[in-house]
Amino acid sequence: MHGEYKVPGGKLVVVDLEERDGRIADFQLAGDFFLEPDTALADIDAAVSGLPVESDVAAIAAAVRAALPDGAQLLGFTPEAVGTAVRRALVTAPGWGDFDWEVVHERPVSPRMNLALDEVLTGRVGDGRRRPTLRLWEWNESAVVIGSFQSLRNEVDPEGAARHGFDVVRRISGGGAMMMAANSIVTYSLYVPASLVSGMTFADSYAFLDDWVLQALRSLGIEATYQPLNDIASPQGKIGGAAQKRLANGGVLHHATLSYDMDGQVMTEVLRIGREKLSDKGTVSAAKRVDPLRRQTGLPREAIIERFIGTFTNLYGAVPGTITDEEYAEAEALVESKFSTDAWLRRVP
Repeated sequence: MHGEYKVPGGKLVVVDLEERDGRIADFQLAGDFFLEPDTALADIDAAVSGLPVESDVAAIAAAVRAALPDGAQLLGFTPEAVGTAVRRALVTAPGWGDFDWEVVHERPVSPRMNLALDEVLTGRVGDGRRRPTLRLWEWNESAVVIGSFQSLRNEVDPEGAARHGFDVVRRISGGGAMMMAANSIVTYSLYVPASLVSGMTFADSYAFLDDWVLQALRSLGIEATYQPLNDIASPQGKIGGAAQKRLANGGVLHHATLSYDMDGQVMTEVLRIGREKLSDKGTVSAAKRVDPLRRQTGLPREAIIERFIGTFTNLYGAVPGTITDEEYAEAEALVESKFSTDAWLRRVP
């Protein structure tokens, strides 16, 4: 069995192993990481060999950590990364290169339509009617998009939203509110099969699915890093955040919103950003938490999107794709039956 795991922001971890009598056998670790002392490689191999095949990432990582000699240095990988690679080998998880990818960047649609398209396209990837896809959003009106489990009244100031021309809508994924002002953010959605993240913890899958965008941001001169659970950041502040939804049919929605430009005053008037939420952020100002892409790059929003598409295409061999008339029609029906209804918006009052 063979498994690979590219550590987000780090190195490639490769494992080969056999299964005998319910145990891992003939385990061998390899990769482009750095490890000192050299003898620690054999220690890791011995620690994993003999573990039950049911061992989860935490158990494998614990065995690796216990076997390391005092003072061992692991650079570009962690014991948890070894565990993830092992789990992916045991479930024969595919990698990015095992899929044919599409990139979609089409006409602006309403925020509600964007949310409905997320649900429709995720479902179609899950049941095999669409290839795995990266979609860059465009929208034709400003909106506040709240997470699936957020309280409407706790997150949004309705008077402020109306005064500044923001519609209020709810998405199917968890996470926090995002303020989608015209030409002020970059939002993308990934629609992938669950097999791509097999063997990973939920938390690890976030960083794994966004590693490509960190590479794109770094190519623009931004020192981008991933901060658990779901933030994309630079040394100057947060750039954006990600959220996920996993459907029962095996489709995974992973989407992220990055700040291109922002009006901090408007944000504080539209969103109810309380002191509790900011208490662990080291600042008393919500506006100071975010460091937009426009300030960091000086580039137009379109150029950043072009770099994102180019990076993803070069990494994974993606081709330009489209949303079909049938998919648009299905999403339009979902807007009417779900995303435009008061029952959905106020599912958590």
